[in-house]
Amino acid sequence: MIKVKGYKRADGSYGIRNKVIIMASVGCANETARRVAENVNGLVFIQAGKGCGQVGDAVEITKRTMTGFALNPNVYGAIIIGLGCETIQPFPLQDRIMAATDKPVYAMSIQEEGGTIRTIDKATRIARKLLTEASKQPQVEFDLSHLLLATNCGGSDATSGLAPNPALGVASDKLVAVGGSVMFGETTELIGTEHILARRAKDEQTKDRLLTIIHGLEQQFADLGVDVRGANPSPGNQKGGLSTLEEKALGGISKGGTTPINEVLKYGEIPSEKGLVVMDTPGYDIESVTGMSAAGAQLCVFTTGRGTPIGNPIMPMLKITGNKITYQKMDDNIDLDLSGIVDGKMSIEEGGQMIFDKLIDICNGEQTKAESFGFNEVAIYRNNEVWCCNLD
Repeated sequence: MIKVKGYKRADGSYGIRNKVIIMASVGCANETARRVAENVNGLVFIQAGKGCGQVGDAVEITKRTMTGFALNPNVYGAIIIGLGCETIQPFPLQDRIMAATDKPVYAMSIQEEGGTIRTIDKATRIARKLLTEASKQPQVEFDLSHLLLATNCGGSDATSGLAPNPALGVASDKLVAVGGSVMFGETTELIGTEHILARRAKDEQTKDRLLTIIHGLEQQFADLGVDVRGANPSPGNQKGGLSTLEEKALGGISKGGTTPINEVLKYGEIPSEKGLVVMDTPGYDIESVTGMSAAGAQLCVFTTGRGTPIGNPIMPMLKITGNKITYQKMDDNIDLDLSGIVDGKMSIEEGGQMIFDKLIDICNGEQTKAESFGFNEVAIYRNNEVWCCNLD
């Protein structure tokens, strides 16, 4: 068994970070919550992209995702600040979170507290209390089988499917082999490879769910009269040498390795199965990774050909490229250079072992470059889940 260090939560999960977060439940509360985070060193701010004026499935998706932020094993406790008249209110959100966890969760509304100054004062006192409590949490050893790894690719080019994606697939297989779990998504970028993935589904139900999200997304584009190939591959993907969506997808799905697909999840849904799982996420990187962090992933490996600086407020993001020029130009953003695979100086298996070893280092506290910058991008997917309704 492979052991790493982390923080045990009351529900039996383990975090590799020990965060206290402050979330705005609506965009109107963003700046108030942000001021609290600026006042309190170590407090992690998560902004709301919307939170009001939402209808249909978008409301449930947002609630599910924000609940998942607090439930993530990397989080010790949370503060929610709302305005008081919005669609997604702070107190019902607090109730939903506390129904699933014993973590400390506090909520308040700016209207009830009597304005921004009073809200900041109250939230600041609570945040300092939570951070003091969090600092007393001991690190313990835990088995790597408790790790849920998120995987994503963005800013892809021709090297992505040749080097970092298949190498990540090797690392994914290694993690599943020791009892851990791996998640991949980006449903748009599964189009054209669904027949390959369907053969890997553990049973007919999982196969049907997988085909539902992919074919349903294609139908949504058709109903809107939109050609997805107008946006994917993106201009940068094409400039990097990717010619078709299918070509991009064939490289992208290799991140998930070779093991059976055990579950298909809605956006932000917490897995009930171990091993390899698929989440219905969009192709936009920040939205995709946000959904995976809400599902409980403690760590993300992000492969890129052209480079990207993004981070996440909940989990560390390990950036990998197989493009030597990208690594040389963006070495302040990229953690691992696997261009040796493209050059013929390194095997895919060796690259996979490098990724696996780096995962262990990050679990044990090594900072990623996105963490060192403090990059905390968040965006919640808000499309209707009409294609996922049959998953229940």
